[in-house]
Formats: sequence, C-alpha cells, structure tokens
Amino acid sequence: MNYKIALFGPQGSGKGTQGEKLAEFLKIPLVITGNIFRKNIKEGTELGKLASSFINKGALVPDDVTIKMIINRLSDNDCQNGFLLDGFPRSLAQSEALDKFTSLSHVLLIDIKDEESVRRIANRRVCLNCGSTFHLLYKPSKKEGICDTCQTKLVQRDDDTEKALRNRLAIYHEQSEPLLKKYQQENILHKINGEKSIEEVWEEVKKIFS
Repeated sequence: MNYKIALFGPQGSGKGTQGEKLAEFLKIPLVITGNIFRKNIKEGTELGKLASSFINKGALVPDDVTIKMIINRLSDNDCQNGFLLDGFPRSLAQSEALDKFTSLSHVLLIDIKDEESVRRIANRRVCLNCGSTFHLLYKPSKKEGICDTCQTKLVQRDDDTEKALRNRLAIYHEQSEPLLKKYQQENILHKINGEKSIEEVWEEVKKIFS
C-alpha cells in the first residue's frame, strides 16, 4: 500500500519518536516541517529567504509559503511511494491544499493530557543545529548533553517553561481540533493513548499497519 500519513500530537506526546519508528518500519521518508524550513533557509532558496523574512520579524510564516515548501518536498522522488508528515498540515487551509495535491491514507493522533505534556516537556532537550530531539528520561542521547546526529551541544528551549508551554498547548488544540474532526469524518483518523510507555505506544501504532 502507498502509505500517506500525517502525525498529530501535543507537545511531549512522543510523536517524534513514534514517527521515526514508523517511517523506518514502513520504509517511507519522514517529512518534518521544521527541518524543511531549516533546509530551505540554510540553502538560501527563494522560499527559504521568504520564510526567513517572517521568522526574523518574529512573525508566523504564512500558509502559502509553508504549503509551497511542503508540496515541493512531497514532489521529490523518495516521496512517490509514500511519506509520513510531522508538523503539517496545521490549518484547514494547509489541509485543503494538501488534498488538492494528494490524499492521506492515515492520520495518527498520539494523545496525552495537558498535565502530562507539561510534566514531560521539562525533560526535553533539543539540538539547535539539526533539529533532533531527545528526552532525559525516555530518549537520552548516547553522550550526555551531546546530539547523536551531529555532535552539537543539546539545550533546553526557552519556550519550554510551563507558562509558554500552556500557551502553545492552547494554540495546538485550537489548530488541531477542526483538522482532527475533518479526518475523523473521512474515517482515516486513528487515536492512540500516548501516556503508555514508548514500546506500548509503538505496539499500538504497528497494529494499525499490520
């Protein structure tokens, strides 16, 4: 089957970890919106320069710029036999643009309560160079404080404070609920309890594709 999957989940749900596992399991590329932004900005593409002009002003990148970047990536040869999206779509406009390009086969929601999200995020560490994410409890780096991928120092993000996180969770719910309702109506939404262990969640994810 040609799997075309979108992954949803609040901050701290572990969707990044499950996304990596699933992409490897299904042998399809993992397309992470943040990484696409960084790649375009680093390479100085026209879309990268445009996105950078908004980011530098502290503004959100408009839907049309994000959509073009993602559609360009999904047009690459390695995505022709399927893909796994993490961080897109994030609005109904993005979802409708994706529908015009291709149809999703599955939407996965790794769901956790807001209180659990806050508890987990305090232990998250990120690599500002390549975007890799680690967790002191659930997914520690091999060398303490150092990224496994590019050997850069790991940091705790400034916006991982409780107040900032609760604001982001409110935005996540506001953005995702109309999308999840849409995908539920299309009968492609699969909801998974993300409060179990990583391996238990992974077993639930695998069942969907077995």
